[in-house]
Amino acid sequence: MALNLSALKITFKETHEVLDSELWQSCFRAPLEGQFWYKALENSKLEDQFTFFYGLIEYEGNNVGIIPCFVHNVPLSLVAPAIVAWPLKQLARIIPRVGYQRTLFIGSPCSDSGTIGLREGLNLTDFTASIIFACKKEAVALKAPMLVFKDFEKSDIHSLNSQCEKSGFFTLPSYPGTVVLIPESTKDAYIGGLSSSHRHNLLKKLRRSNEVLPLVTTVISNPSESELTEIFSLFLQTYEKGSTKFERLDITFFKQISLAEQSRFILQREAATGKLVTFMLGFVIGKRFINKFIGIDYSRAGKTFLYFRLFEAAIEAACNEGATEIQSGQTGYRAKLDLGHTLIPLYNHVRHQNSVINFIYKKIGSQVTWKSLDADLAYYLKAHPKAELTSLLKPE
Repeated sequence: MALNLSALKITFKETHEVLDSELWQSCFRAPLEGQFWYKALENSKLEDQFTFFYGLIEYEGNNVGIIPCFVHNVPLSLVAPAIVAWPLKQLARIIPRVGYQRTLFIGSPCSDSGTIGLREGLNLTDFTASIIFACKKEAVALKAPMLVFKDFEKSDIHSLNSQCEKSGFFTLPSYPGTVVLIPESTKDAYIGGLSSSHRHNLLKKLRRSNEVLPLVTTVISNPSESELTEIFSLFLQTYEKGSTKFERLDITFFKQISLAEQSRFILQREAATGKLVTFMLGFVIGKRFINKFIGIDYSRAGKTFLYFRLFEAAIEAACNEGATEIQSGQTGYRAKLDLGHTLIPLYNHVRHQNSVINFIYKKIGSQVTWKSLDADLAYYLKAHPKAELTSLLKPE
């Protein structure tokens, strides 16, 4: 469709509340994380890390799209290959600003993939040039020399490709997402769909874990203050063990997200003592269950195989909701692959407004691969060398 560009307008709004709820529902249809997600992020006291705002797309006088955006000072060591990351860290100790890049992102800090929401029937390709122009202008106003389309899936990246290339963007592979299907929304069908080795190993781990540590599982939507305190304590344990830390959440986020009707908290307590040993925060959106955050008491880890017990509970909770898939996000790949997840390639389109710096970043970025991003992925690709071919961005 050839748009009448004189009838197209993009303006930026400081809060999700300015945008009509009907527009959110229309542009972020199930199974996408919509207004509830951005509302929780805005109200979670993250101002020291992120500035959230939204591009409103108007066409012929009608509101037709939403561009979620945020500004963040990115630690360059987070995305750089090891050979580059180490000297950056050392130099940043002397000159702190060297280690960070003020960046305007299109997407969300901890969504499973980036999305520009459009009303049904509209094509992202038709709006790409105008979106890029508006976001480049906004980035200059916000003194953010780096502009990034964050963690977009292959179909959307191909919609962006042509105009992004004309505007000097280059493409980087990101941490892949993960998804596992639940045929017929039944636990038995899920287990039956695993490979024989994965099925055998899972059932053996679950059996041994049950013998060592009996658990009582509950699924709730609105945790109490005391439950939120327990949940956040376990979240911190898992957060501290993680090697990749983009956002830093506090208990305020969990209080805010518990208000959303989509939220489910899976709690597993030791049967003998009632002590919380695992939790998962999940979202039910259409036929998708999103495994968003987990927490594990690592003092009880080891032969208890707590992650596998927690995922078993997630499968059961998802089936009770009629879900046919679980989306489990980025990182922690070894266990997720053992549980039958498929890797979903994600990509970043990146541009620095300084052409020389952009050229340097592009050269550095050419070294970024799944292997360089994550040790679990590197381990997996040794056994499955052809799997990384799925991360390559090829024309459709």
